[in-house]
Amino acid sequence: MIKVLVVEDDAQLVRALKINLQARKFEVQTASDGGSALRLAASRKPDVILLDLGLPDMDGIDVIKRVRESSSLPILVLSARHTSEEKILALDAGADDYVTKPFSMDELLARLRAAVRRREIPAPADEVSVVTTDDFTVDLIAKKVRRGDRSVRLTPTEWHLLEILISNPGRLISQQQLLLDVWGPTYSEHTNYLRVYMAQLRRKLEADPSHPRYLITEPGMGYRFEG
Repeated sequence: MIKVLVVEDDAQLVRALKINLQARKFEVQTASDGGSALRLAASRKPDVILLDLGLPDMDGIDVIKRVRESSSLPILVLSARHTSEEKILALDAGADDYVTKPFSMDELLARLRAAVRRREIPAPADEVSVVTTDDFTVDLIAKKVRRGDRSVRLTPTEWHLLEILISNPGRLISQQQLLLDVWGPTYSEHTNYLRVYMAQLRRKLEADPSHPRYLITEPGMGYRFEG
């Protein structure tokens, strides 16, 4: 059974989420503040976190950063903050998705299922397992990335996007195909997701993110990996 940690201080919303998630066979844990959320994330090992940013004791962005220090589990933000700047802050901190309140329960559940699927998809066993460039190394089996002597921490969504590109060297992958494979069929028009996540990957992997050598954009078409 998939364990979901709901971090939200609105008791009415927590009750609605708990009812809907349990009806779909999720195991639900709840926390009403950031401190409790961090303790539960460490002790109960949830499979995914639904996180409100407006918590009474600390900002949700700080919760994301703290979780990312030791875990790559999927984090879906639930927030009334709807500006692009707020979304980018959350994604840069390590969130995998961002749902703006008020939201459709069906949409939230679809995004939750997609996040869990992305984490569970294994690397193909019959393909090259380690890809080495002049600037970084990617181990597709261990799901690890290194730059020189240090490890690079990627979110599950960043990893899945990189995995698709790096497993198809030199091949142009269309925007629509990447959106379908990484986020699912309801996100075919959300090209802004790709721009944000590709920018994050370039900041983490490219020597000069503004002039990428490996993660190449073909404007209006898609992306490709050049080894």
